[in-house]
Amino acid sequence: MTSTNNISIKNPKDFGRVLVIYGGNSNEREISLKSGDAVISALISKNIDAFGWDPKVDPISKIMKKKFDRAWIALHGQGGEDGSIQGLLEFFRIPYTGSGILSSAVAMNKLLSKRIFIDNEISVPKYKVVRTNNDLNQATNDLGFPLILKPISEGSSLGMTRVSSSIELDEAFGYAKSFNDIVLAEECILGEEITVSILQNKSLPSIRIKTPRIFYDFKAKYKSEDTNYICPGADNIVLEKKYSELALRAFEALGCSGWGRVDIMHQENDCPKILEVNTVPGMTEKSLVPMAALESGLDFPNLCWKILETSIDA
Repeated sequence: MTSTNNISIKNPKDFGRVLVIYGGNSNEREISLKSGDAVISALISKNIDAFGWDPKVDPISKIMKKKFDRAWIALHGQGGEDGSIQGLLEFFRIPYTGSGILSSAVAMNKLLSKRIFIDNEISVPKYKVVRTNNDLNQATNDLGFPLILKPISEGSSLGMTRVSSSIELDEAFGYAKSFNDIVLAEECILGEEITVSILQNKSLPSIRIKTPRIFYDFKAKYKSEDTNYICPGADNIVLEKKYSELALRAFEALGCSGWGRVDIMHQENDCPKILEVNTVPGMTEKSLVPMAALESGLDFPNLCWKILETSIDA
């Protein structure tokens, strides 16, 4: 149902009635509510007939009675980025923004996406799958300290901990397992954190993230005033091109389309490595996609318009 072609719409009436889906039941509900509110306001400012639906508040039977022509998905995390809402919309033959069912599900699963990246010769951090304490001990032997523990299917760095010694392992493992039964132990790359936004299958300027916190965690993303963003994130054109090409390769390897964001770690004297692909990135005042879009000359309302265009079939 999502389009892989770049369709340009001039008249807001051509979009029809637009349902913005946001909120939901995931651990990222708070951020999704902010994203949805911002998107609805932006679309309305562009004279698009848009209204919102929070699946946690209203059942699907109620919202279907309101009639709409397409959906702008602003649901983050489980239910929004894992293919669930995409499957529901496809069942009802309703076009929607962003990636399809399978690519959404694969991108949400950090383990599956890493395996696909490796199959496509895309570099990723070394990692181990951790289900038990024995797995955890083996992972620390193989990866050493510091390492990262994270659940396989969460966004916004939820459940993620940078572990510096064995004393911190049990608490960090328990924290990650509170989100998913399967945990990833990942080598901790001490370098630049880069993110590249994708819009209509083209890259926007990269962003380099600098935080005084241990790493770019939930608080650094949404609560801290001390996080700095440098855009473009590369010091030279050659490196910027490398980030762009790598992000597009990762995005395409998972079969993603429309829009999204690719997170990269780059340690000096090593190749950049892909962390993950986000198929429904945040759209709040602190979010990275709007920041990159603005650097390329695209303000927030027009960004929301361009994302909505990804729901148009050729």
